[in-house]
Amino acid sequence: MNFADYLVLFIYFSGMATIGIWAMRQVKAQEDYFMGGRKFGKLFQTFAAFGAGTGSADPVNTARGTFANGMSGMWGVMYWLFVTPIYWISAVWYRRMRCLTLGDWFAERYESKSIGAAYAVFGCFYYMVYGAMLFTAIGKVAVPLMGPELFGLSTGLVLIPIVALIVIVYGVLGGVTAAYWTDLIQGICIILLSILLIPFGLNAVVDKFGQEGDRWTDGFRVMHEQLPESTFTILGGTASSEFPLYAIVVIVIMNMIGIVLTPHFIVTGGGTAKSEHDARVGLVTGNFIKRFCTIGWVITALIVLTLFSSQPELIADPDQAWGVATKELLGPLGIGLVGLMLACLLAAMMSSVDCYMLVCSALVVRNIYVPFVKEDAGEKECLTLGRITGAIVVIGAVVGALLIDDMFAILKQTWIVPMTFAALFWVGMFWRRATTRAGWVTVIFCVMSFFVLPRVIPFVAPGIKENPDFQTVSQIVETKITRKAAPADVARRQAEIVAWEKDVFPLTAKPKTIELDELFEYQVKPTGGKSIYWTGGVKLQIQDDREELLKEIKEIKEEINEPILTEKDRLNLEDLKAKILNLDQEIEQRKVVVDQSKEGDVTTLVYNFQGEMVVAGHFRFDMIIYDKVLGLNLVKAQNALLSTLDLPFKIIAPFLVMILVSLFTQPNSKKALDRLYVKMKTPVDPDPESDTREINVSYARPDRFDDQKLLPNSDWEFQRPTKMDVWGFVACFGICFAIIGIVLWVARIGT
Repeated sequence: MNFADYLVLFIYFSGMATIGIWAMRQVKAQEDYFMGGRKFGKLFQTFAAFGAGTGSADPVNTARGTFANGMSGMWGVMYWLFVTPIYWISAVWYRRMRCLTLGDWFAERYESKSIGAAYAVFGCFYYMVYGAMLFTAIGKVAVPLMGPELFGLSTGLVLIPIVALIVIVYGVLGGVTAAYWTDLIQGICIILLSILLIPFGLNAVVDKFGQEGDRWTDGFRVMHEQLPESTFTILGGTASSEFPLYAIVVIVIMNMIGIVLTPHFIVTGGGTAKSEHDARVGLVTGNFIKRFCTIGWVITALIVLTLFSSQPELIADPDQAWGVATKELLGPLGIGLVGLMLACLLAAMMSSVDCYMLVCSALVVRNIYVPFVKEDAGEKECLTLGRITGAIVVIGAVVGALLIDDMFAILKQTWIVPMTFAALFWVGMFWRRATTRAGWVTVIFCVMSFFVLPRVIPFVAPGIKENPDFQTVSQIVETKITRKAAPADVARRQAEIVAWEKDVFPLTAKPKTIELDELFEYQVKPTGGKSIYWTGGVKLQIQDDREELLKEIKEIKEEINEPILTEKDRLNLEDLKAKILNLDQEIEQRKVVVDQSKEGDVTTLVYNFQGEMVVAGHFRFDMIIYDKVLGLNLVKAQNALLSTLDLPFKIIAPFLVMILVSLFTQPNSKKALDRLYVKMKTPVDPDPESDTREINVSYARPDRFDDQKLLPNSDWEFQRPTKMDVWGFVACFGICFAIIGIVLWVARIGT
């Protein structure tokens, strides 16, 4: 990065801080700070939803997934697409709740301040983890741009705290008003981020691989010439794909259930809007803009794959794909575009973190401090505590970012955590019979079964590690595809050779160099060998020994500062390499081939290992249902299926527990339920005074809207949908399929 790049960053940071100081003057009360006075129209609601829902991890995860899996890698972000129609319905809920936090709604629905406090703890934990992932993404991109070190320290260690400080300044001072104004600016930056690299990248593709007379728009054709056709398939067609269709369906269902109860949706989901219609339009439009941006990220990732598939560092860490593309494509221009790109990624992160910070502040103040510490706390005191809490949450996210490296693993955890309160939200929203005790039992069940028991069982019952019934692993399937080499195949093979030569130990036999006119033998990433019961896996004892040797090699490598090895170091490393090769040979000898077949250009080998096994990680006790109860043959299951099977239990079990326990416990008071449900049915009047009068009328007549119930005289509170509900929902689904159509069209450009 040069002076112009740093100047762009300085201007951006200064602008965000100035907005925070300006907005602080408008904050007089909690509703101003946490909800911005509920005065925002469609434009601000759109960019608030877009900004909060679009983090720095999204383009980075898309680039990583596409670099590793082709266009099917987009589902690491695009799985949210078919959740969007639900937003058309849910936006009305948040506005009609008339609460400052979702914790307030839980406390009101279940007549329990403690449940509100438990939800507040969940929200703070969730956003610290999620914020850590976003900060980590910034570090991944910054390293290729700014170098591994700044001021003698690692780049992430310097940059992440600076960014966090700016977020704290404008978010803590100005509250939601500052966050929404910055989200508007940052949203424009994110859109710019989504398209900025495309023209430069296509031009570079044509310059490097094109023919004389080609224009930059011919870059799509050139990409098809350089990349294998499987790269342009949007659903994983290989056994190693992370996103087969069934996995996408389950992930969509899980997030459809979980996203609506994440704490920030009371703000960006519609709670700050002037009207219900503004809430709906803003939430849906903001999220659809993100889906269109995802298409831009996919195109950029395909360009990266075409141009830089020969770079060993990307073979080793695809998370750096976006940063490498920015450095190589924009850096040589020297006009500040690298700084602009980094500012855009910072905008994507900051527009999310500021929202999460404010939501956590509101949860702590409204659902912990006031109910349990000081009920008569004044507005000034609550605002001060809110600002301190927001800063603590951001600092917690920074600490997490400095400890976390695998963004995709954390992303998958964020799908599971909201399920802790999912049943309480959905069942409580529509069924009067849902009880407070059932809510507590469900929360405790989720915490124990999702997080505690898998970690505790191996300690209280250590013999389970030695039980061969729980050491089962799926069969390993190696697939080799033989086809004519594409240029990208040659480049990637060359990168593998370079990586092999640079490394101090051989992971495999040295790859063979290929020419364009030769047949290319492509070994699909082996699937299988995945533990059915242990998150850390089951492996041969000799594999454990091998890892110890690799660790020793790594330690020696880190101690060597000079580019030239001493004779002692060289001999030591050679000895360790020889030991690893011997272990590799022993592992190969323990391979038991189950099946081998060849069909056309595809050769498949199925095998497993025999020998003493070692288990590691947490115990997946829910797999007993599939393996022992249902009798599914999980030994032959693909990796993606075994990972997907983690999710149905976490989706279904909480609802069963909530409903069953509710049937056998004391119902909540009719008066409290009448007040809550009639409030949820009362349309919002944008004028606060008129809205208060309507609410008072509803409280006086709790049966006011009973004629709209789908199931009259029952405990179910499903309402007959309006024409606006139905047609808006259908239109949203139509747009979803239109976006998929655009992706398919993009995949065919240039063919």
